[in-house]
Amino acid sequence: MKKSVFAVLLGMIMGLYSFTAFGQGTITGKVVDAETGESLIGAAVTVRGTTIGTATDFNGSYKLQVPAGEQTVVFSYIGYEQKKQTVTVKNGAMVDMKKVSLKNDAVGLSEVNVMANVAVSRKTPVAVSTIDAKTIQLELGSQEFPEIMKMTPSVYTSKLGGGYGDSRINVRGFDQRNVAVLINGIPVNDMENGWVYWSNWAGLSDATRLMQVQRGLGASKLAISSVGGTLNIITKTTDAKKGGFAQYGMTDYGRRKYMIGLSTGLMKDGWAVSFIGSRTEGTGYIDATWVNAWSYFLSVSKQLNDKNLLQFTAIGAPQEHGQRPNDEYSALTDAEHNAMGSKYNYRYGYLDGKQMNEKVNYYHKPQFALNWYWDISDNAKLKTSVYASVGRGGGSGLLGRKYGPFQYNGQEVPNFNYKYDVPRAGIGSAGWNIADHYQLEDFNISRAANLDAASNGEGAVQILRNSVNQHNWEGILSSLNQRLGEHLNLVAGIDGRMYKGMHYREVRDLLGATYYDDSYAGYKSGNAMAKKGDKIDYYDDGLVNYLGGFSQLEWSNDIWSAFVAATVSNTWYKRIDYFTYDSNKYNDGTYNGAPNYTGVKSPTKNQLGYDAKGGVNWNVSPRSNFFVNAGYYARAPYFDYVFINYSNDVNPDYTTEKISSIEAGYGYKSKKFDAKINAYYTQWNDRWTQGSYYDDASTKHTVYFKGLNELHKGIEAQLKYNPTHWLRLAAQGSVNDWHYTKDVNVDIFDANRQKIGSATVYTKGLKVADAPQTQFGLAAKANLTKQIDLGLNWLYNADFYSKFSPEKRTSAADREQPWKIPNYNTLDARVGYAFKIGTLDSYLNMNCYNVFNTSYIADAWDGGSGVGKHTRDNMVGFWGFGRNFNFSLRVNF
Repeated sequence: MKKSVFAVLLGMIMGLYSFTAFGQGTITGKVVDAETGESLIGAAVTVRGTTIGTATDFNGSYKLQVPAGEQTVVFSYIGYEQKKQTVTVKNGAMVDMKKVSLKNDAVGLSEVNVMANVAVSRKTPVAVSTIDAKTIQLELGSQEFPEIMKMTPSVYTSKLGGGYGDSRINVRGFDQRNVAVLINGIPVNDMENGWVYWSNWAGLSDATRLMQVQRGLGASKLAISSVGGTLNIITKTTDAKKGGFAQYGMTDYGRRKYMIGLSTGLMKDGWAVSFIGSRTEGTGYIDATWVNAWSYFLSVSKQLNDKNLLQFTAIGAPQEHGQRPNDEYSALTDAEHNAMGSKYNYRYGYLDGKQMNEKVNYYHKPQFALNWYWDISDNAKLKTSVYASVGRGGGSGLLGRKYGPFQYNGQEVPNFNYKYDVPRAGIGSAGWNIADHYQLEDFNISRAANLDAASNGEGAVQILRNSVNQHNWEGILSSLNQRLGEHLNLVAGIDGRMYKGMHYREVRDLLGATYYDDSYAGYKSGNAMAKKGDKIDYYDDGLVNYLGGFSQLEWSNDIWSAFVAATVSNTWYKRIDYFTYDSNKYNDGTYNGAPNYTGVKSPTKNQLGYDAKGGVNWNVSPRSNFFVNAGYYARAPYFDYVFINYSNDVNPDYTTEKISSIEAGYGYKSKKFDAKINAYYTQWNDRWTQGSYYDDASTKHTVYFKGLNELHKGIEAQLKYNPTHWLRLAAQGSVNDWHYTKDVNVDIFDANRQKIGSATVYTKGLKVADAPQTQFGLAAKANLTKQIDLGLNWLYNADFYSKFSPEKRTSAADREQPWKIPNYNTLDARVGYAFKIGTLDSYLNMNCYNVFNTSYIADAWDGGSGVGKHTRDNMVGFWGFGRNFNFSLRVNF
């Protein structure tokens, strides 16, 4: 032992002597991506066998003092293959190692990047923010996947009701129906309404390698929903290196996540397999929003030869979770919030002593893709993806519930389920009980009412139902990349999709009854003896087929890059209804007690769509660049606006929505400072939407807008500063103006889908709501030691107008802005510790969200109608989450 210690000490002394005797020199250089040529910021540069090292700056450059003599320099970066180079350094000399190119460590990643149109800095002329896998791994924690983007200019995310995967995102004032989401270049927005349900993609964060938020029309060549922007998500492909990891995470409120990743690496026969799986369970932050979920990601690659690569991917997340509704929740007064807190959920109760949430979402939407990458020649490459998605699931709720008396077989029956309509004046008085006033009563009361009705030979007064939404989706995406010259390139391809959505309600739980009578409403199924699992209320299919062609011509050199692109497409719509129409009636108008499963088909309708866009980037110097882009998009309407009021009747006025946009920006990049500033102007004309209209007799009608126009404009900035190799600072901000540009006429349809008139809606000058129009954020990341790092994210939101229904603005005098949510700011913090478990690299991470436990309103709906009614008292919505924690441990092997 003494000899060993002595040897170590002697070695240290000799090492010190050697360093002193032989002196030192300096090495410099730059580290870039081998495929794109982009700088790799934060790449590690170390001298093998020593503790000497540094990280590259914003320009990918480094400068490092090393011992004189022959040294082996190691270059490494997460997601890339490690590279070693030997260099001889003389005492006092400086050696330029020039440019070192690192290859990504995943099979087929470069091909995916091309298919997905990943934007390249100082080349692609769009406003873009890039988030890498490391940032997602460290900062996301227990947050919803969209929330990793909240430090991006003009992007707002919220958890809405707070259920697992129930979050939303808004980009430049456009909701996610108008923000395209692409996974490896494949569009995933719902083809009937454009929505993205993040609970269906709950495992996506585990498998994401890179995500780009392309604001504006974006770099994609497809005709997609990128009115406000594009979320370009690149998943991990197949790791070229053998290994894996295991991870465990938990929150302070009781949710747990277990995850494992395995990879064979690229084997000698050309096969490679990678898998990531996770399990999430436990309680949610919001009352009764429990979760029971799995997720999986599988990638299998086969290198057929040096010109052909096949790659299969499968991603899915079967899950079930409790929800808090997004529509009727009464945003509490300050007194109520202080009494009940931000976790309050009024839509759950108890059955046989067990907690039961009325609102439950359950779904599984796996997506499968087979990609073929063919290098036809040095100048021609073909990339093709054939994919399919099969969605199965729905959501539950009460059926028969009303706020007033409920009509049952022509007679009024009492409301058995809610007491929240008791006047709020009783708050704080003697005997006041939160549950009595605001929480769903015991489900046993409903069951007792059902049993009582059954004893009289009657069906259920109230039941739990499932609203089922299933779909089958198949598609093909193929593009040919043809180099026409040294600087000129042509990309052309096809985009085809076939979609069938299947929608119905079914009996979930009879709550003690023996059947449910669905014959009281003449337009429904007429199933008078519905049992558990039987279809009730509505049953229809929506068919949407799409075929488009696209082309893009690109020109680039070291100084200039430019593109022009065009797309033309046709969308076909068809609807099949199994319940609504008279085929299930007898001649006397009564119902036959059974649905018509053959269905009544609508006519097939279609709509042509097209777009054209172009842009130029000018690299003025090695540090500065300017870009400009512009485009016009005639978008076919979503399925929901083609057919009137959930029927086969065709809206006679449906047409394309028109979007025009122009944008310009400036970028500056030096070794320590990086800045991006841009301005945009987007006009959205003939926007389609629908709503409810009440006449003077308080009769409810459906209205469809035509000519609803919006203007979105603003300035955005992102700044980064790297004062030392261990500290990184960042700032982002956006100042926007989103508003309606004119008053608009609406068509009014009655319950029989007949047009009965029109009305003027006074929207000119009103703010487009649902996201803050002013945002500022600051971020800091610090490596305090080689083992300890920490991060801070501060975000400020202002000029945030509550969402409102334009159809309620029917008075020319009512031009008051919707209620404005109070400005607020939040701070998130994290700390990490890297260490070894035996020989395995391990990492312990802790996130604290909303450090100062700030109380703020995250979502709001302005329920006021009339002059002076757009106030806090007429607002409903959700409070944001209070302070909460996430802890995780990851072990790599």
